[in-house]
Amino acid sequence: MSLSPEQLIDTASKILDVARRKGADAADVVVSEGVSNGVSVRDGKRENAKASENRGFSLRVFKGARVASVSTNDDSDVDTLVERALAMAAVSPEDPYAGLAEPGRLARDFPDLDLYDATDPSPETLAERALAAEEAALQVKGVSKSSGAGASRGEVGFVLVTSDGFSGGYRRSYSSVSVSVVAGEGAAMQRDHDYDARTYDSDLESPEEIGRTAGERTVARLGPKQVATRRNAAVLFEPRMAASLVGSLAGAITGSSVARKTSFLRDRLGKQVLKKGLNLIDDPTIRRGSGSQPFDGEGVASDRLMMIEDGILQQWFLSTALGRELGLETNGRGARSGNSVAASGTNLVLEPGAKSPQELMTEIGTGLYVTELIGHGVDMVTGEYSRGASGYWIENGEITYPVSQMTIAGNLKDMFLAMTPASDIDRRYSIATPSILVEGVTLAGS
Repeated sequence: MSLSPEQLIDTASKILDVARRKGADAADVVVSEGVSNGVSVRDGKRENAKASENRGFSLRVFKGARVASVSTNDDSDVDTLVERALAMAAVSPEDPYAGLAEPGRLARDFPDLDLYDATDPSPETLAERALAAEEAALQVKGVSKSSGAGASRGEVGFVLVTSDGFSGGYRRSYSSVSVSVVAGEGAAMQRDHDYDARTYDSDLESPEEIGRTAGERTVARLGPKQVATRRNAAVLFEPRMAASLVGSLAGAITGSSVARKTSFLRDRLGKQVLKKGLNLIDDPTIRRGSGSQPFDGEGVASDRLMMIEDGILQQWFLSTALGRELGLETNGRGARSGNSVAASGTNLVLEPGAKSPQELMTEIGTGLYVTELIGHGVDMVTGEYSRGASGYWIENGEITYPVSQMTIAGNLKDMFLAMTPASDIDRRYSIATPSILVEGVTLAGS
């Protein structure tokens, strides 16, 4: 990256000084910078190579109870930027909840979360990784062709400076490898993929392992069947698909959804939302975590939170404004979203259970093992859930044959209370979850 966090802080401080000089009661400035390189291949040849660099500046000003934000990627005319923001604030409606975070909540000590890896693989190295992943996938018996493979490396820098005296910044790096292949021909064709993405380049799975897994997943899907519609069925979501369930849970306990009355859990604070014994933790302090942060988007200290304890919903994800609106205090989950501040989780972890996926299959006897979800059929206001799915049929506690063209239907309030996590947690991503068994849903098939 062209500028260090210290240089970005200096730039943000200069913009802030102009805002205060021109009459802002309070203000904050975010400067973000990013660079990335990526290579894609297909059929053993390089298909594309991309490199990008960007830098953005976001200024938020307050005049009394009025607030306005502006963004730019050019800081050559700061005076005009500030004047535009103040002019917008003057005609904005009053917002009784708007304002900077309370000074006493601001982070003063920034933990070293090991989020930046200086390793910078060359485009040639990235191409070699993508080619190796594709070749390994194509070597799996039954794979007929490649849909492409890719490898990338990038980093982002984030800096926040506020008129209340906060200034801080950090860098984050990432590396990834992915591959997608096809098995079969014509109407019988099946497609699947595998990928890995890590903060540290050295933590990536080998391209060969990623390719082999992609190939094996694809071939295993050949010859799918349909099963008859069933009520009160059991569904076991593999970790990749289970993360979508936990993601819906995270969306339902976000302060903005509660304040706007668009969450089906808006009246469940302090009540049972998961089975007794289950815990959902949000932890921004995990070293090398993909969602880790030393402070939130408002400069508030980010600590480990127990969001759901023993199945009981303990709190919402809150920013300063959302906390004020709900009569609560921020819990350090303010997140910059364009020119505004929203609220979201960081590293969300559903603690694993004691039984392996195979043990859960043995217990249910018959059901669906889900490896792909299709569509976005989730109503966050009511909790109604209806999504297309494919995977494998479980019979007598064992995976027997692939299935497709199924629909899983239920209500998330009931599904969450029926969730049983397995022991195979995947901690690589910002939503860490094991396989999840959900009983009592409807499976619509043939």
